Amino acid sequence: MTALASSGTPRSTPLLRRLTVAAEPYLYSAPALILIIAIMLVPLALGLSYAFRDVKLLNPLSGAFIGLDHFRELIDDRTFARALKNTFFWAGASVVLQFAFGLILALLLNRPFHGRGIVQALVFLPWAVPSFLSGLNWAWMFNPVIGPIPHWLFALGIMDAPNNILSDPHHAMWGPIIANVWWGIPFFAITLLAALQAIPRDLYEAASIDGANALQRFKSITLPFLAPTIAITILLRTVWIANFADLIVVMTNGGPADRTQIVASYIFTQAFRRLDFGYASAIAVVLLLLLMAYALLIVLLRQSMLKRA
Repeated sequence: MTALASSGTPRSTPLLRRLTVAAEPYLYSAPALILIIAIMLVPLALGLSYAFRDVKLLNPLSGAFIGLDHFRELIDDRTFARALKNTFFWAGASVVLQFAFGLILALLLNRPFHGRGIVQALVFLPWAVPSFLSGLNWAWMFNPVIGPIPHWLFALGIMDAPNNILSDPHHAMWGPIIANVWWGIPFFAITLLAALQAIPRDLYEAASIDGANALQRFKSITLPFLAPTIAITILLRTVWIANFADLIVVMTNGGPADRTQIVASYIFTQAFRRLDFGYASAIAVVLLLLLMAYALLIVLLRQSMLKRA
């Protein structure tokens, strides 16, 4: 009996040892959890609290709780309404064009040809360029004094004169969109290329034997296999672009007359130029809710696609 009692059975294991064994996985993950809480959750909670407080950097007496006053002010803010409308156009046009050109590049790069590795490196080069430098370069290219693009458009008959479209209220948004498309195409190209290379070649061979042409093979094989990847890449890219104010700030600064102002750049303007952190946080909360609703919709759509597949 004594020997059995002193053996290492679970009943005789000390309570502290059992707690240590149970907590061991959590102790291993504790450093990562602490970093996530410190770097992400704490600033998020602090930013959310600013939306309900009057936080102005130049006013040392600010910081009082004001409830929903910032959100009531947003309802009558015409600049915010224009920025919200511009954000839909900015994100929609950028994502559609990036996806279309990225899919075409992925389909071309999926074919074997001589020098494909060099071409892939050149295609993915824009993704390595810092966004600030990219916006600055494109702003110079749209400048008729030092840039060629206005003169090309004038020579093609698209423009009546070689003017800077970034100063045209009706066409200024297309400048950052073009720069954003050039900068973001590699994201879709590399992700869709990886998905294409995962499709079994036997399916294409069997479809060819059955008499399916290239378009039929694309519709019946390529698109169904790419659908989950397309859904998640469009979700990620839309969220990134909606939060992406670098090109807008560098190229147009929201002008002319707020025609290129998006919600993300408006947050930047309120926070770091007008130093009204409370109002900027309220705008950020609205953007956060809109993107969360959009993300939920895309995730549900992707899950339905996976179930059908």
